[in-house]
Amino acid sequence: MAIENGQVTSAYNKTGSTGQNIGVDKSVLGKDDFLKLLLVELQNQDPTSPQDTAKILEQTSQLATLEASQNTNEALTNLSGTIGNSAYYSTIGSIGKMADTGTRTLTLKDGKSVDFDLYFAENIKSGKIEITNSQGVSVETINIDQYPKGISKFNWDAKDQSGNIFEDGTYTVNISYTNNNGESKSAQFGIYPIESVRFNNGTAEFKLGNSYVALSNIKEIKN
Repeated sequence: MAIENGQVTSAYNKTGSTGQNIGVDKSVLGKDDFLKLLLVELQNQDPTSPQDTAKILEQTSQLATLEASQNTNEALTNLSGTIGNSAYYSTIGSIGKMADTGTRTLTLKDGKSVDFDLYFAENIKSGKIEITNSQGVSVETINIDQYPKGISKFNWDAKDQSGNIFEDGTYTVNISYTNNNGESKSAQFGIYPIESVRFNNGTAEFKLGNSYVALSNIKEIKN
């Protein structure tokens, strides 16, 4: 018997020490099986020609190496699970913080209207959402008078004043407003508070506005 690639192999694969068929393929053995085989060898050795001491020590050393390897693998598995749970708890701790998706544009595709969310950190007295094309030319202005603090949902029909549909592509969103104190402010599209966290097949997803966004798509999380 010997250890190959971290596993114990032995000729005792289908029969016990008496030669009786035990019906189980044991071509790959664990540390307990290895120890049993070593004891069987010692019990059945010829008294007039006992096992070579060096050989017994070598097999005992192999057993110790195997046990240490299995214990290490088990410890690494437990550590991996602990780290995974810690990562989950850390993600949940992000609830209430601000997440920046890094996205400042809307994507127009197949001429379909686009729904989007905006977050206002304070009450809006009056303001506007300006949508510009890739050349920086304004193509749409949406008034935002008397909007409350929080998430608000908007829709862009993607049409000009004549009813023509704009070309597919990306369009930048700019927000400017006046608060209830008469101060001129601006807001950024793509920044939202994290309302909740869900785990989808082991992947963390943050609820931002009316959508869930994967953690991998978040550029920054801040207070």
